[in-house]
Amino acid sequence: MSTPTAFPPRPGARGADRASMLRVDQAGEYGAVRIYAGQLAVLGDRHPMSREISHMAAQEERHRAHFDAMIAERGVRPTVLQPFWHVAGFALGAATALLGPEAAMACTAAIETEIDDHYGKQLAELGDQDPDLSDAIADFRAEEVEHREAALKAGAESAPAYPLLFGMIRLGCRAAIALSRRY
Repeated sequence: MSTPTAFPPRPGARGADRASMLRVDQAGEYGAVRIYAGQLAVLGDRHPMSREISHMAAQEERHRAHFDAMIAERGVRPTVLQPFWHVAGFALGAATALLGPEAAMACTAAIETEIDDHYGKQLAELGDQDPDLSDAIADFRAEEVEHREAALKAGAESAPAYPLLFGMIRLGCRAAIALSRRY
């Protein structure tokens, strides 16, 4: 399979909006950290899933810290919605964990499915315009896919009303992406 050739942008063509990409990606990683905090608050540190959730949370924290640094270096305004994501992320994590560990994993599977798609679109839009950002997104995307696979392996699809839960969480994730990109 051949790699498509990247052509220089046409005169007047806009490149990728890297500021909004960084804003939404940082917000998403922040939200993920809060979701896992909510799940761990309910499940505790002795639940069999806690070790896996803690591992995923540590990776999300590393992603968030990387995007925090990129935002600061590039002078990008973070989302004004971060206080909302602080509460909403924790609430989503806690609520799904209260439904049971399979529902907590369904939350992870839904979000990571959406993030895989989101990061894929960003990589296509970036092309070779920003190797530092592209490399970070590609690296983090691979870990997000690992999280989704781990969630599925841990029984996400056994959650109560899985198709509905999965779809609603993905829809919420899309809305959070759209809002954080703009605000």
